[in-house]
Amino acid sequence: MFSFFKKSAKEDAPPEELRVEGNSAGEKAVEEKPLSWGERLRQGLAKTRENLNSKLSGLFGGGKIDEELYEELETVLLTADVGVSATQALLDDLRNRVRRQGLTEASQMQEALHDALVDMIAVLEKPLDIGTHKPFVIMLAGVNGAGKTTTIGKLAKHFQEQGKSVLLAAGDTFRAAAREQLQTWGERNNVTVISQEGNDAAAVIYDAIQAAHARGIDIVLADTAGRLPTQLHLMEELKKIKRVIAKAEASAPHEVLLVLDANTGQNALAQVKAFDGALGLTGLVLSKLDGTAKGGVIAAIAKTQPVPVRFIGVGERIDDLRPFVAKEFADAMFK
Repeated sequence: MFSFFKKSAKEDAPPEELRVEGNSAGEKAVEEKPLSWGERLRQGLAKTRENLNSKLSGLFGGGKIDEELYEELETVLLTADVGVSATQALLDDLRNRVRRQGLTEASQMQEALHDALVDMIAVLEKPLDIGTHKPFVIMLAGVNGAGKTTTIGKLAKHFQEQGKSVLLAAGDTFRAAAREQLQTWGERNNVTVISQEGNDAAAVIYDAIQAAHARGIDIVLADTAGRLPTQLHLMEELKKIKRVIAKAEASAPHEVLLVLDANTGQNALAQVKAFDGALGLTGLVLSKLDGTAKGGVIAAIAKTQPVPVRFIGVGERIDDLRPFVAKEFADAMFK
């Protein structure tokens, strides 16, 4: 039996960034100023930046540009999970910039490296256009624990802020906790969640699309159960879900997103390749950037598996997800 959950709006406790504090003498409480997105992104990439800068500061602190410097830089980039192919491409680009700009001092190279990274990852910066269909159906996939359900809640909030109506499909039918988690996000965002007890994820999502048509909903966000690329029967199930979505809406799914945990580093490339082969990915969401020293994997993705990064997530709060912007990302890694 299908269940339709329409959560009424209600006041939530104020988020952490808006909590007020006063002293015991009753002094006037002062609101803490919330961090800007750039500050949160920089905070989220702090470990990546510290890892890079602690090593680059020694390299770029002084001295002449020579072959030994390039070799040491190669080691630094590899330890930041940039990957072999992307590291070589960055070094080749850097050599060209050094020649063109007539650079001679190691201290001049960091800005050139930053610019080379921006150019490399710019291929991933392709904002999602949700105005092409109604309802616009977004199917999400990923390995267990990548953060799909949380990402769906954040995406719902993001689209609502654009004035769009959203419906959530609880397609992770393997875990009751996943349905409950999605219902919690639905309550927080005051949106409808369509769920079903049982194990037919495709039927849940099919019904959600039908409901979206009937209600004039702008966007359907379809959750799916986490699975490893090596679980071939579960990958086949994903293909089935995609086929059933097309039966509900001939042009759908309009977006197939893979949610990647940034902490997995180079393993993210294998995930992109496997899920792309099974589903034909249209975009990525890079989650859990907070606390990882492996943000350099985005360069590896750009070089070897350039599926657009639609969104990046830097924390647990509902607004800690934004569209990917190459220069913002590189700035947060280096500056």
